[in-house]
Amino acid sequence: MERLLTRIESVVFRHRLSVILLFIVASCYLMFQASQIKLDASFNKNIPLNHEYMKVYLKHEKQFGGANSVLISVCDARGDIFNPEFFAQLKSVHDQLYFIPGVNRPLVQSIFSPSARFVEVVEDGFAGGPIIPANFVPDEAGLAKVKENIEKANIVGRMIASDYSCAMVTTQLMEVDPSTQEPLDTLALANKLETEIRGKFTTDNVSIHIIGFAKMAGDIADGAKGVVLFFLIAIAFTFVMVWLFCKSLTLTILPVVCSLIAVVWQLGLLSQLGFGLDPMSILVPFLVFAIGVSHGVQMINAIGKKVTEGFSSKMAAEASFRSLLIPGGIALLSDTVGFLTLLSIDIGIIRELAITASLGVAVIIFTNLVLLPVLASYISEKKIASKQGSSAQFDVFREILVKATDKKVARYILFFTVILFGLGMWQAQKMRIGDLHAGAPSLHQDARYNQDTFLITDRYTITVDILKVLVEASPEACTFHDTMDRIDRFQWRMENVAGVQSIVSLSSVAQAVNAGYNEGNLKWQTLPRNTSSLVQATSRVETSSGLLDGNCSVMPLIIFMEDHKAETIERVIDAVKRYSLEEQTDELQFKLASGPVGVMAATNESVAAAQLPMMLYVYGAVIALCLVSFRSVRATIAVVLPLYVVSTLAQALMVHLEIGLTVSTLPVIALGVGIGVDYGIYILSSMSQQLREGMSLTQAYRNALVERGSAVLFTGITLAVGVSTWVFSDLKFQVDMGILLTFMFLVNMLAAILILPAIGTLLWPENKKNSE
Repeated sequence: MERLLTRIESVVFRHRLSVILLFIVASCYLMFQASQIKLDASFNKNIPLNHEYMKVYLKHEKQFGGANSVLISVCDARGDIFNPEFFAQLKSVHDQLYFIPGVNRPLVQSIFSPSARFVEVVEDGFAGGPIIPANFVPDEAGLAKVKENIEKANIVGRMIASDYSCAMVTTQLMEVDPSTQEPLDTLALANKLETEIRGKFTTDNVSIHIIGFAKMAGDIADGAKGVVLFFLIAIAFTFVMVWLFCKSLTLTILPVVCSLIAVVWQLGLLSQLGFGLDPMSILVPFLVFAIGVSHGVQMINAIGKKVTEGFSSKMAAEASFRSLLIPGGIALLSDTVGFLTLLSIDIGIIRELAITASLGVAVIIFTNLVLLPVLASYISEKKIASKQGSSAQFDVFREILVKATDKKVARYILFFTVILFGLGMWQAQKMRIGDLHAGAPSLHQDARYNQDTFLITDRYTITVDILKVLVEASPEACTFHDTMDRIDRFQWRMENVAGVQSIVSLSSVAQAVNAGYNEGNLKWQTLPRNTSSLVQATSRVETSSGLLDGNCSVMPLIIFMEDHKAETIERVIDAVKRYSLEEQTDELQFKLASGPVGVMAATNESVAAAQLPMMLYVYGAVIALCLVSFRSVRATIAVVLPLYVVSTLAQALMVHLEIGLTVSTLPVIALGVGIGVDYGIYILSSMSQQLREGMSLTQAYRNALVERGSAVLFTGITLAVGVSTWVFSDLKFQVDMGILLTFMFLVNMLAAILILPAIGTLLWPENKKNSE
């Protein structure tokens, strides 16, 4: 290893100018590539496509629609939709939505749709027609007729608000834009919904309320633009803090610029590989910047100390390069491998985040461990040495920290750590998988999207949280009483599950139709046992209703749920599995799932299944790299144990803050472990050789603090304050990430300077020669 380091050092510093020119060329090229990167949001990236639910979802997506829907509620501020202005605006919304690229036109539904019809029982049998007559005129008589048709069609609470204050226009979106044959640009579509629907048709009396994945993604992307501001604030704050630490403008610029180069390289490489930047992963570049600054400050600190010892700038840079390349490289490799473990989760957006974070951290090895010392070697010794005034201020605090190696103090630290760990583990067991609040969890409760969601939920008897159970059977299965009766029993059982608001199925509609054939007598609202009568009842239901396919071999049950909270979804899914086992036969299968809640259920189950393996992979990678780096089991334990304690406490914090484990929060756990390991590796890499040589733990720890302690403290505090500004973000998930990362930055730093040496008193007893 020493020979390899010597060779690398020789190549890098003998050809310093060539190295700098190579970095300039690479940076210019990747900067151009980075300028081409775009925000990229896709519905399918957010779902586990290989999950059994999603295989059913994709199999029947074209026939029964997917979960990528748009719901537009057009509301009258006066509380009554039956006026000419409202109907003009409603028709305009329907027509405009029809012509927006990416909309599945046959599935645009409102009372103006040709398929929106009413059926009534009359003396001669049945009569019916379109809800909006062909000769409709929005005068008093025409509006009264439409109101009468609406009530006959039994769509109040579904297409019309229960209090007649709003009307609904819905559609499904396609994954491929038919006009361009390219994947649907979700963010562009969200912008069109805002400008061509809400902006165009909102008046003083008519308001437009839009929900659906595309609109949510658009609102998140708009909020994510504020990340740029937080990024600039973090850069400015970090610049000031590094200057206070270095006392040199030149040395301040170096780690900040090298870290920004790492961000540019990351974005450029992503663009080169054909990836966009998803709104949910737009925070990763800041993390790359933060990690880069952390390692950059360590390098600057090491160079400064060498210069004060009498080294020239070049010799100091070479010595620091040699001493930090292994611990810094191992720390960054631990980060990279830790992030790569996220690839084990079969959800597109998490895999993209894993690639984004891994690329960013990997390039820091080049920008902050190679480029930075090469550039520093050109700076005069006078400018570098000027920073050392800050070390004296650290002496008193350092001696306080060294007391952590005293056996009595260490016992107190370890006792307190065990108590905290026990409480954290107990609390962490309560962590829930999935969303814990109504509305879009990525946005604040008072965000317009969530307010639109609450309005639609309040004014309609159906909800936007829909789960579809698809009943697969033999062709013409709906003509057999046993089949329909099993579906009916399943529906009745599910209607009595807490969290289910209502259910619509072919069975329930057929019963209503059968009553209609018998003068509307409610006693006849049942399933006929006679095949001819059953055929008569089901034949009135068209395939456009979404309740059956062309040959009646697939019949969805549409379950409207009260909310999409994790516990509600889990309870309903468990009930579906339990009751389907009781009702299904060899020829009749109840299959999960479609609809928005079906996607959420599949995602929650995938996250739950991936949680433990991901943590095992992360810690396995960290342990393996520590063993390789330190060649010591004791040193590995000293680094990893505090890291595990902090991870457990972070999960407990999530429970306390009511943050569920979701697609957006699961990666934070891996990111926190990857970032947190850096502190321990830097401290112990300085102690390890001294401990091997028999030096006492106290003296080895004191020397480590002298060499790297101030930089560890500085970076922990600086990075924590930088991400703490995220609490002011317009995005709820960024606020949550900011709180969690602030906690991890600070507590991992404290664990490295307090718990690690306290554990060391057990692993390296005083007055004994330590050799592995």
